[in-house]
Amino acid sequence: MELRLYDTFTREKRPFRPIDDKNVRMYVCGPTVYDFAHIGNARPLIVFDVLFRLLRQIYGKDHVTYVRNITDVDDKINARAALDFPGLPLNEAIRRVTEVTASQFLADAAALGCLEPTVQPRATDFVLPRADGKADMVTLIKQLIARGHAYEAAGEVLFDVRSMPDYGALSGRKLDEQLAGARVAVDAHKRNPADFVLWKQSSADEPGWDSPWGRGRPGWHIECSAMSAAYLGEVFDIHGGGLDLIFPHHENEIAQSRCAHGTDVMANYWMHNEFVQVEGEKMSKSLGNFVTIRELLADWPGEVLRLNMLKMHYRSPADWTLRGVEESARTLDDWYRVAADASGDKPAAAVMAALSDDLNTPQAIAELHALRGRAAAGADADRASFASSLRFLGFLSESAAQWESRKQAASGVDADKVDLLITARAEARARKDFKESDRIRDELVAMGIVIKDGKGADGKPVTTWEVAR
Repeated sequence: MELRLYDTFTREKRPFRPIDDKNVRMYVCGPTVYDFAHIGNARPLIVFDVLFRLLRQIYGKDHVTYVRNITDVDDKINARAALDFPGLPLNEAIRRVTEVTASQFLADAAALGCLEPTVQPRATDFVLPRADGKADMVTLIKQLIARGHAYEAAGEVLFDVRSMPDYGALSGRKLDEQLAGARVAVDAHKRNPADFVLWKQSSADEPGWDSPWGRGRPGWHIECSAMSAAYLGEVFDIHGGGLDLIFPHHENEIAQSRCAHGTDVMANYWMHNEFVQVEGEKMSKSLGNFVTIRELLADWPGEVLRLNMLKMHYRSPADWTLRGVEESARTLDDWYRVAADASGDKPAAAVMAALSDDLNTPQAIAELHALRGRAAAGADADRASFASSLRFLGFLSESAAQWESRKQAASGVDADKVDLLITARAEARARKDFKESDRIRDELVAMGIVIKDGKGADGKPVTTWEVAR
């Protein structure tokens, strides 16, 4: 089956053709580690993890390289460090902040069922020329100056947007329109108001590196140009991130990388996920609906959050609601009961076909529901296909017993007491004491227990139970 992806640059869905099918390369912008990641940050994590899994399935695990960076030098980090550790020198405070927040981010990503990227570079390791010869920010800036695309002014190095005639092609913003009515602050030392910083000065208490332009630190955009080139080369297959990064971040990455390397493109496919709302409103601390991944993980398993995100196509706005999460939890409870203990390692063709159509996860989930129906009928091949498809998508990381046990522990249910009540109810039903049977059932319901009566393989009555979501 053919993989088709929507390319933001060409604004069309088109067949994916890697530069080298033995070395498929993808870069996704990672977090700036100054605070807990929020639910909006979870979307690109999960979306591009699914793409990573799909590429590995198609081309082979050893033939896909996925780079997701960590930005650990940024003015937001500086501000957070000064606030949290006012008694420490800023550089030491910054180190403490980034160590904690980066580890928190990686733990959140793992809890959401995301595979580790092939490489997770940190920006601070790519500022100065490296012993291994990999691309670095200072060298890229020097190349831009030498090629006439950047200039030094007032202690800064800036990219000259006029030097690139097609600047703005990704976002569709024409340069003349930007300059005519730009909201960019016009600094006296800029040749054009849209020129952006590649290198800026650092004060004595700010993080800084010695460079040809004095002690300073890189601008935000040059970081990703250096890290992507370091591991993926001057031109690679896929660049991804959130919709908010198209302009100015990705636009400026393209400008820097193309002009420094003299290439026609930076990446052949540009993919962007849409925004996440919370209960129908834009997420905002002022509205009190700013939700972190860590807060949600305190109440729900990561797989529930993952499923809830994948129910919505990545290019459609997502509305994160409690009702939706509860529904996802019930769905996973059911899937675990049906499939968790089945073996198999081949995802269903229908699921693969849905994902190959621009990561159509809603259609993939619809196919999973159809698979579930067949699997519940008891055929081993159907259960294996269902379980394989779920594991491929990052689910069923536990056994059915582990899943149920964790749910019970989270709810505070006394499993031994429930089993005793279930036994007592069965005995009451056997002696036709239906009043007592109903009383016990009501007691179980009040405890938050859902009971299901059925028949075992021997035809005798069997009652199972689970904690209500």
